[in-house]
Amino acid sequence: MSVQPVSDTPSRPADVDTGFWLWLAALPLLIIGQIVDIYFTATTTGASVAVEVLSTAFTVAVGAVVLTLVLLMRSGYRWIRTVLTGGGLATIFYTLASLITVVRPTVSAVVFAVTGIVGSVLIGGGIYLLHRTDSHGFFTR
Repeated sequence: MSVQPVSDTPSRPADVDTGFWLWLAALPLLIIGQIVDIYFTATTTGASVAVEVLSTAFTVAVGAVVLTLVLLMRSGYRWIRTVLTGGGLATIFYTLASLITVVRPTVSAVVFAVTGIVGSVLIGGGIYLLHRTDSHGFFTR
């Protein structure tokens, strides 16, 4: 008969794992949509190549930070869940406002709309799952 070691940390709920995968699926969609928007929309507004490159670098850097936070979130850090929630809500509001207010060429508009809407729904689902009762008990660090 084997004895299981007792752990102080609760096991990771399925909602946290599902929320993780939703965030992980949304991240490349939103990055692709933003980069397409940078290059197709910037060419119609006359932005310089330097602005396009810096905007792309910033987008990739923010994506890397979000990826790091999403990976750390699985360890049970409550503050990371809070940061992801705030950033996710800001992303959803930015995407919705940008869909309504910015005039884009057809290709850029379709790519941004599809990636933005699907990515926002995935992030919204991830936020919801990370704040359910089972998930709430997991975030203790």
